[in-house]
Amino acid sequence: MTRRNEPVVPPPPPGGCEVRALTSDAAKGWDMLRHAARANMYEAWPALSLRPTTPENRQRQHRLKGDFASVLVHGVWRDQWQCEVTAGGRIWYVIDDVKRVVWVTLASVSHPRVTE
Repeated sequence: MTRRNEPVVPPPPPGGCEVRALTSDAAKGWDMLRHAARANMYEAWPALSLRPTTPENRQRQHRLKGDFASVLVHGVWRDQWQCEVTAGGRIWYVIDDVKRVVWVTLASVSHPRVTE
């Protein structure tokens, strides 16, 4: 539900996916990225909502590997992907193809330390 004075999130594009934060931490990270890298987040939106698994730039958007390759979301193991928003900023996400939802599992203005 959108509240007064809060940004309005665009609806999914025709044939695209709705983008939602899986956790409150992911939502906070999304907001931090949105404020820190407006232009880059504007470019990331179509990558997430229209092409979550068919990236135009495979160096900046790709499936994660190793321990981060899949994650349990709503009782289902799903492939986890990454969208590099800035040199350090990342969005990790999974796709629910049935509901046409991209679930943001992590959003961070800095490189996630768990991968180092």
